[in-house]
Amino acid sequence: MAATKQNPQELLQRPLYVFDLPAELLATLSRRETSGSAPEPEQQKLQDPSDQGEAGAATSTSCSLCQVSFENVGEQRDHVRSDHHRYNLKSRVRGNAPLNESEFNRAIGELDESISGSDSESSDEEEGGQKTPDNTLVALLKRQAKLSAPELEHPIAAKHKGARKQPIVWFTSSLIPSTTYLGVYRALFTDAEQDGLDNLVSALREKQVKSVVRHSNKAPQNAPLNNAPRNQAQKYFLCMIGGGHFAAMIVSAASEINKNASGLEERKPTVIAHRSFHRYTTRRKQGGSQSANDAAKGAAHSAGSSLRRYNEAALEKEIRDLLKDWREMIDTSELLFVRASGTTNRRILFGAHEGQVLKPSDTRLRSIPFTTRRATQAELLRAFAELSRVKVSQFDEATLAKEQEKYQEAAARPSKPLAAKQKPKISKDEEEAMLHTSQIQALIRRSKVPALLSYFSNNAIAPSFKFHSSASQPIHRCPTPLHLAANSNAAAIVKALLTKAGADPTLLNAEERPAFDLAGDRPTRDAFRIARHELGEASWDWEAAHVPSAMSQEDVDSQTGRDKEAAAQSEAQRRREALERLRKEDASMAAQQRKPLGRTPASQKSAAEKREEETRGMTPEMRMRLERERRARAAEERIRRMQAG
Repeated sequence: MAATKQNPQELLQRPLYVFDLPAELLATLSRRETSGSAPEPEQQKLQDPSDQGEAGAATSTSCSLCQVSFENVGEQRDHVRSDHHRYNLKSRVRGNAPLNESEFNRAIGELDESISGSDSESSDEEEGGQKTPDNTLVALLKRQAKLSAPELEHPIAAKHKGARKQPIVWFTSSLIPSTTYLGVYRALFTDAEQDGLDNLVSALREKQVKSVVRHSNKAPQNAPLNNAPRNQAQKYFLCMIGGGHFAAMIVSAASEINKNASGLEERKPTVIAHRSFHRYTTRRKQGGSQSANDAAKGAAHSAGSSLRRYNEAALEKEIRDLLKDWREMIDTSELLFVRASGTTNRRILFGAHEGQVLKPSDTRLRSIPFTTRRATQAELLRAFAELSRVKVSQFDEATLAKEQEKYQEAAARPSKPLAAKQKPKISKDEEEAMLHTSQIQALIRRSKVPALLSYFSNNAIAPSFKFHSSASQPIHRCPTPLHLAANSNAAAIVKALLTKAGADPTLLNAEERPAFDLAGDRPTRDAFRIARHELGEASWDWEAAHVPSAMSQEDVDSQTGRDKEAAAQSEAQRRREALERLRKEDASMAAQQRKPLGRTPASQKSAAEKREEETRGMTPEMRMRLERERRARAAEERIRRMQAG
């Protein structure tokens, strides 16, 4: 960008590039000094050097839960479906503080397998695996639950306790309003540059480089240097690997600005080298690499597993050969940004081997401090554009001061919020009720009559035991064992509970219905009537229990036998009628064939008559199969004729 003096009102009307800031803004830049770190504003203006609106101003939306801002609604919708947003939603339900992008990526990186993103929803099938974010998020939630509370506290509270630093460093200037702040990713600064407030401002000034300006139909021109002592632009190495996809790029801090005839500018990064490739290493529809599956369950012996193992070895060789070819450029790069989640991916890049290029002890190594998608060249360009653009945020100092005061008070009383998050202690009686509930429900679902009766007897449990509210079954509909047995159509359990255990059939559920009303088949309803016959009318108020008149076991067996006999007779009658119809049809056809005149030879029968003869006596399934074969033969004949003609 040119070093000519600009109107302060116009400074924020165009995207700001970290490595090419206006000279007057750079001269008045200072680090924002507060006692606590600034929380992410609810709304930010993220200015992208490669994206301008009609008036030059960039607009955005944001997610206050995840502390992420977006340039358009499409990016916001993608974020809502992302693992980062879904994790923070589940974390908030559990009473934990949400994680920002940098913290989430760091936490995911500590798991065994990565959450491989995708360019679109349909790209997962192309990658050869199926999304399984739920399993990964559950594992992360369980792991995070074991961490100490200060690690998941609010950024302001974490600052007071010396916890992790915020991913964005905020600056201010006398040329911009006092409520407006400029943010730069902390990852762009080296460890030495991050020591002290003044060091960051000085380092930012030293990072300024020339940008190549290209005019339409004109030769390239070099813009004046914005107070930069360096003669050569620094280089940055970016690398992503996951799900069998790999992409790497070496990009220069000196970008290229294209100006068209109307004067509009379009900034593009200067890519020195790039490479991306893909190998099939992910288990289709199951997720995870083949090596991870072998380590967990043992080596599989299928053709697909052998192919995936070969591709993993080939991918490792290709990546390491590429890094060796780029060794000189990587060694001279200012910083190395790497996204490699999962033990397999980290081993490929950082595992000890001959000619190793990337080393985990390298102080230039940085993780990408925001969520990324599938490893592609386009995603690398998007990541560098996000890293190199200045974030413009506006928030009220009064609100910020109030937030700081609130979290300072919480930090002074750490035991109070922790006690509020503790679950209420469960009494011994509740533990026993929960245990009995799970055991009884399992026995009823499996129709274990002797085991159920023994469980009642050995544990001195009443047959009308009320299930605990933590039960997996809906207790408002099935609050007692008899209700659950009737609802499950377990006739044997119903009869045993009534006649041997002494369960009360008049008890009502939350819907004011007795157990008999939940029975869904005739054998279960007959079990209630048999119990009424065996126990007698005086045992219970059977009318209140909605149980019909009593029936003995002999009557039920006799009725069942009559029903079976009637069904068998009906089936036999149907078969006789079908056989008689076929005999009549055969006799009619034979009579027509015996006629000396008017007899239709088989060669003169219509196609419909021939099809009718072929399918006579066949089942519907056989007719469908024959029709498919006939159509296939007709299609083959048409193709043969077309080829011959």
